[in-house]
Amino acid sequence: MSTVLVYADKPDVRERVKLAVGPLPDPELGLLEFLDVGDGASVVDAVDHGEADICILDAEATPTGGMGLSRQLKNEIPDCPPTILLVARRDDRWLATWSLADAVVAHPVDPAELAEVVVALLRRRHALAPRGRSPQPASVRT
Repeated sequence: MSTVLVYADKPDVRERVKLAVGPLPDPELGLLEFLDVGDGASVVDAVDHGEADICILDAEATPTGGMGLSRQLKNEIPDCPPTILLVARRDDRWLATWSLADAVVAHPVDPAELAEVVVALLRRRHALAPRGRSPQPASVRT
C-alpha cells in the first residue's frame, strides 16, 4: 500500500485531487491511502517522518505554495518522495522546473492524466526501493 500526500489550503481542491486519483488507479500497486494536508509545516513534517510515498502539491496554495514546498523538500529530505505540482495554467509549467518537482499537472485536474502520473511515479519509486523493503506505510491523516 502506498500513501499519497495531498496538499492544498482549500479542502475542496484536496477532495477533487483524491477523487481524480482514486483509491486504486493501478491494481498492481494496490490500494492507495491519502494523507490530507492543509498547511506547509505539516507537509514538511509528514515527509520528514517518511509518511508519504508521493506528494501532490498545489502550487496555488497560500500562504505556502507548492512550488516552494517542493523545492524545500527536494533540498532538505534525503530520499524525498516524488512530487507532483498542480499549476493554474499550463504556461506555468516552466516555473515548476525551479521547484525540482518530478511532474506538473494543470488545474483543473484531468483525472486520467493525474492518475497516470501518480502511477508512473509510484512504479518508479517502488522499483528504486531496496530489495526486500518497500517504502514505509503511513496512517491516514485528515
